[in-house]
Parts: sequence; structure tokens; C-alpha cells
Amino acid sequence: QVQLVESGGGLVQAGGSLSLSCTGSGGTFSEYDMAWVRQTPGRERELAAAIAWTGERVDATDPMKGRFTISRDNAKSTLYLTMNSLKPEDTDVYYCAAKTRFTGDIRRFTDYAYWGQGTQVTVSS
Repeated sequence: QVQLVESGGGLVQAGGSLSLSCTGSGGTFSEYDMAWVRQTPGRERELAAAIAWTGERVDATDPMKGRFTISRDNAKSTLYLTMNSLKPEDTDVYYCAAKTRFTGDIRRFTDYAYWGQGTQVTVSS
């Protein structure tokens, strides 16, 4: 079974930077579309960023554009999210998600079959 494990979350001051990582196992990493999704109880789920198996990136939601960058290293079976100029409103649980490249819509969260446990990002003012 495919398993995703996130790391890198923590507490950071507003204006600071943080990098998240997600390591996949149990499948061929290069054949999956990948995404970072943020969500916390009481808040709407948001696509932070997505990247196709081809390496093509899907733009993040407007508040995150220009600040968040998604990347992947297939040789390491790892997905990354670099977050700069963090704001208190970026505080959330960030999830790594994966879906096969053969089915589904890269922008539809319900089409992602595999999810990590999430990593908490807290931005202090």
C-alpha cells in the first residue's frame, strides 16, 4: 500500500520561511500526481499546490501564489513545499496527497486516494 509521510512543520514567526517534505513508499513515485493540501477544523480545505507526474505545476490559491513553491525529486520519492513570507493565516495542517496519473483530476481533492498524516504549521504574529 502507498504510504506518505510529511515532515518539516513547526512554529515560525510571520515573515519567516519553512520547508515541508513528504516521502512516499509502496508505489512508483514518478507515476503519481502529487499535491499539498491545507486544512484545519472549521476552515475550508485549500489546495496549496500540486505537481503532475510530468513535473508540471498547478498554481496555488491566490493568497499563496508567489510565496509557496512545490517541487519533487522522483529519485528520492520526495515531494517538497517551500513556504516564504509566511503569514498568521497560513497556520494550518498541511497534508501530502497522491493519485495515480492515469485517473482523476489533479485539482480535485476527492480524486486523491492516498494521504499523509499531516504536519502542523503555526505562524505567530
